Amino acid sequence: MSPPAAVDERTLTRRIAALALPALVVLAAEPLYVLVDTAVVGHLGRVPLAAVAVGGTVMSVAVWFGTLMAYGTTGRAARRFGAGDRTSAVAEGVQASWLALATGALLVLLAQLFADPLARALAGDPETAAAAAGWLRIAVLGAPGLLLAAAGNGWMRGVQDTRRPLVFVLGANVLSAALCPLLVYTAGWGLTGSAVANVAAQSLSGGLFLWALFRERAPLRPSPAIIVRQLVLGRDLLIRGAAFQACWLSATAVAARFGVAAVGAHQIGLQLWFFCALALDAVAIAAQSLVGAALGAGDESSARAVARRVTSVGAVAGLAFAALAAAGADAVPGWFTGDPAVLEQAAIVWPWFVGMLPFAGVVYALDGVLIGAGDVGFLRTMTLAAALFGFLPAIWMAYALDRGLAGVWFGLALFMLIRLVFIVIRWRGSHWAVLGATR
Repeated sequence: MSPPAAVDERTLTRRIAALALPALVVLAAEPLYVLVDTAVVGHLGRVPLAAVAVGGTVMSVAVWFGTLMAYGTTGRAARRFGAGDRTSAVAEGVQASWLALATGALLVLLAQLFADPLARALAGDPETAAAAAGWLRIAVLGAPGLLLAAAGNGWMRGVQDTRRPLVFVLGANVLSAALCPLLVYTAGWGLTGSAVANVAAQSLSGGLFLWALFRERAPLRPSPAIIVRQLVLGRDLLIRGAAFQACWLSATAVAARFGVAAVGAHQIGLQLWFFCALALDAVAIAAQSLVGAALGAGDESSARAVARRVTSVGAVAGLAFAALAAAGADAVPGWFTGDPAVLEQAAIVWPWFVGMLPFAGVVYALDGVLIGAGDVGFLRTMTLAAALFGFLPAIWMAYALDRGLAGVWFGLALFMLIRLVFIVIRWRGSHWAVLGATR
């Protein structure tokens, strides 16, 4: 390698790190709080733990909408920022915030109406269903704040500002993590305390991102035309997200059919998986911003250089997470529960959890490349294929054949493998690298 190329490579790595490291803290803050919440509730007993598993799975619909808003806004804002138009990049954030408020209010209303039937559909135990419904009705009040924070993260990442989101999200979640055990144990609120702590963190974070928009002095009026374009452009991410939600909801429903201990262990494994996935996604966030800006500026070679580098970094990060998870196999599940039956089921999940992490590092990094490029139509089709022909048949067959959690997590592994194959093929081609301020 010639000296100039080596300097460019180092510079690119520093740029990725400058965006990824603050994003890592932001991405890890919410699932880290959920892990704290799971640990606190887990020591109340297996029914409260299972209730949070069921209620949290329903609340993941709000997280899904938030991811849609954040990722879609990042790609659009980054292209405009790369083309030299910061004002239009921030305008994307304003309209995404209006959309976040409307969606959050709708989710609050729907949860109040349908918490009971949703909980009964997912939980195999009536006591668990009742507890989950009560938790959900309170926790969903944080949905508007959660979605506002997601929209704010999206436009800030697009303009390559990951430092303020770090302060906003980390501060809110640290406060709430301290509040959770106080409300659950000291105040004696039990599951209600867990839900209130969730609402506190999400509402505070959303308010801070609104304050950041006010400071930009951008026009704050809603623009129906822009919002409609965002909805149209985001439809592929919406469908892709629906495929993920179908997988997570189905996995929880099948795990619940194997008993309270199984769904409790599944909750521990799944939340740890979400934590690792979102942490690995820090590299993908950098890819979204840098690839979008490079393509917006008409620089295909820089976009491809970013894609190559984040793939390598993602692979290394996935291996590192796998090594840490393997080393903690005997100790980590005990952080969340002391129930011997749940721990026995967690031991079944663990090898699958560890084995998927190296592949996840590559998949999530390349997800970021294609989202930054606006190639979400391909991601939609690929995810649907992996869900319909891999994951969903595998886990429902696990239920039919009574394969337990091993069958559920085999389905997750198959889902990841199919995505890996198709996304690598796409990355090596040329269809994703479209130049210009819009795709």
